[in-house]
Amino acid sequence: MALRKWWWGAVAGLVAMPLGAVEMEGGKAAGKEINGTCAACHGEFGAGGKKGEYPRIAGQQVKYIESQLRSFRARTRVNIPMFPYTQERELPDEDIKEVAAYLAQIELPTKMPTFTGNEDALTRLQMVEKVMIVPRAEGDVDAGGALYQKKCASCHGKAGKGRGMFPMLVGQYTNYLKRQVDLYLKGDRPHDDDGTTGVLNTLQEKDVNDILAYLTTLQEPKE
Repeated sequence: MALRKWWWGAVAGLVAMPLGAVEMEGGKAAGKEINGTCAACHGEFGAGGKKGEYPRIAGQQVKYIESQLRSFRARTRVNIPMFPYTQERELPDEDIKEVAAYLAQIELPTKMPTFTGNEDALTRLQMVEKVMIVPRAEGDVDAGGALYQKKCASCHGKAGKGRGMFPMLVGQYTNYLKRQVDLYLKGDRPHDDDGTTGVLNTLQEKDVNDILAYLTTLQEPKE
């Protein structure tokens, strides 16, 4: 009898819920399950490694996540640790879409939470673990800001949040960004439509450091 009541309660809940909401919740659940594999390196909430050894993927642009996972799978972007997890038998296109959508909607606060006193220990721990504050990087912030708005904002957005196929930069680990810039400059990763030459090749090392310093000032606590 108890099982029957539970079953009809569940059915009633689904009937009462709009179809779009059911699909959204189903997709979120699927994306969360797929992310279980990613969490081994990028963390449960997609915050990445504490020292930038693994990038933050939470809140990243959907199209960018999809494109990079497909690039890993096709080996057009070479990353040995990612290879076994992105082969088609492990990560088909549908799974790529699901996990990208799930990761994109994760918000990581940039200040410590205020507890109400009603949370249990696990909830408090999770609230603290989701906080991500990128330390300020050294550099000329004013010069970096001017360079960023001139050279980078047209693709990555004025606030560094990315758009479409261009990734979010704000809230990303400085060490990780610097490592990717070095790969672009060496030609190991194409940066833009010009292939191994482009905007980054017009910058000096100090310019890059100033831009990275500027990006660390764009974090704003979420109220």
